[in-house]
Amino acid sequence: MTLYRSTENGPVPVTDPQKTPWRSAPLSFLKGGAMGAAEAVPGISGGTTALIVGIYDQLIGAVSDLIHALRLSAASLFRRRPMRPAWDAVKALDWPLLVPVAAGMLTFLLIALNTVAPLMESHPVPMNALFFGMIAVSVAIPLRMLPDRFTAVNGLQFAAAAVLAFLVTSVPAMHVADPSLWYVFLAAMIAINALVLPGLSGSALMVVMGIYIPVQNALSDLDLAFIGTYMAGAAIGLGLFSKVLNWLLHAKRQATMAALAGLMVGSLRSLWPWQSEEGALQAPGDGIGLAVVLALAGAAIVAGALYWEARSRRKG
Repeated sequence: MTLYRSTENGPVPVTDPQKTPWRSAPLSFLKGGAMGAAEAVPGISGGTTALIVGIYDQLIGAVSDLIHALRLSAASLFRRRPMRPAWDAVKALDWPLLVPVAAGMLTFLLIALNTVAPLMESHPVPMNALFFGMIAVSVAIPLRMLPDRFTAVNGLQFAAAAVLAFLVTSVPAMHVADPSLWYVFLAAMIAINALVLPGLSGSALMVVMGIYIPVQNALSDLDLAFIGTYMAGAAIGLGLFSKVLNWLLHAKRQATMAALAGLMVGSLRSLWPWQSEEGALQAPGDGIGLAVVLALAGAAIVAGALYWEARSRRKG
């Protein structure tokens, strides 16, 4: 798993990365919690949050390694392959990162579904404005992680990704009152990819596919068949996509980071504070003063976090 660190000459690969120490588990739990809370809010990407809190590369690599270990374990159990490679892969996993991040995500996801998500529905203009400012400034993060200078080709990649995200977030929401389990499985496979892909919100994709409300209801009603199907689809989707993304981050990092920044810009469409019930963009209206203040506050929060992170790295 190749990680990168920031230097005066830009990001450079860490050739011999160390596992996350267990003493960092409380902080990793909170970072995972931020990702989980983001996934509960349509328009916010868990992948974007992972970039903001500084664990994106490490988490993608750890998830990719986890999928590899699971495949080796399955081969050992069902194809009678030697157990030693699977056991070595399991022991090599970054458990001090994976365990607290997963626990934080699940905990804060459930909390946010009952707190932040209702606020987004009851106060869409101020809440969207706050998140709009935060995500707008966060576009700087993947651009800072470019290994080389931004080129004209990168500009085209950035623009293409921005247009794609804009079009995806423009699709009208579907209304599926009672989705079949096969549809839930397929929707989970698609939506989970937004968890690791900055710029695309898993919740927004769930809204578009019409299962956002059914998922909330299934969690409230403890519908185990629905929840189990969704989790199975999410696991398979994540397993298929994480390996691809991990390869892109290492083999095609320049193009990938440019595209991720574009996805984040295009996804701002879903956070525009003034939209009709059908999702059509509208001119600024009621509450514009508060919206501007909250957007600037959100931008300042992320900018301050980035400044603190850069200063800490220079001191270190």
